[in-house]
Amino acid sequence: MTLKVNLIEYTPNPEKVIASAAKLCYSAVGVDDILEGLDGENTKKFLDRLMSYGHMSPIEHVSFTFAVEGVSRALTHQLVRHRIASYSQQSQRYVKLNQFEYIVPPEVDKDDRAREVFIKAMEDSQKAYDELTDILKEGYIKDGMKTISAEKKAIEDARYVFPNACETKIVITMNARGLMNFFEHRCCNRAQWEIHALADEMLRKAREVAPILFKMVGPACVNGNCPEGTMTCGKIKEVRRKYSDM
Repeated sequence: MTLKVNLIEYTPNPEKVIASAAKLCYSAVGVDDILEGLDGENTKKFLDRLMSYGHMSPIEHVSFTFAVEGVSRALTHQLVRHRIASYSQQSQRYVKLNQFEYIVPPEVDKDDRAREVFIKAMEDSQKAYDELTDILKEGYIKDGMKTISAEKKAIEDARYVFPNACETKIVITMNARGLMNFFEHRCCNRAQWEIHALADEMLRKAREVAPILFKMVGPACVNGNCPEGTMTCGKIKEVRRKYSDM
């Protein structure tokens, strides 16, 4: 299953909105004139000033919504730890998975024996899910429940046999400040490979619509020292080059 990330909505003119908020903070302008003179060059100046001051609150006025598929439940368990965000995930309670998709870790996929063990585990999970659904559904129907309701009730418990590898789909909304924090942590080489790939793709999409805002964004070491101490990947030059060229 291939990772797919779509930026489905974002605040229109996000950089201009942030610049207008910054302008209000640092000048005597009134609300009627807040957008006056905010051409491309002045917008860039306000954004550069914000970043140099570390004044981040104006950045919270814009948000970005991503639709994501081809990710595992293992990833989304990590993702929702970023609490200043909104999430809508495909439900395993309401969606019956007649053949669930799954994510194969690259290290597993490149080893024939490991891949064989992994795929068998996925097939066994599907088989157990199907059998549990049928058994529970039959019992609920005997108790007088309608067929549709019985199946829904059955899959609520049958889903417990699904693995962390189970593919899921999710919609994510974050404001720009939350996104920057997400990128600092998850674009890092020490982030788990799958969420690292997701973060990189989300950053590419964000840069397409707000290139000034996100031009110097990435893992924490892009704009400073590595915060990982003795656990650093030791590749700060390569990392900075990667996110400069992205």
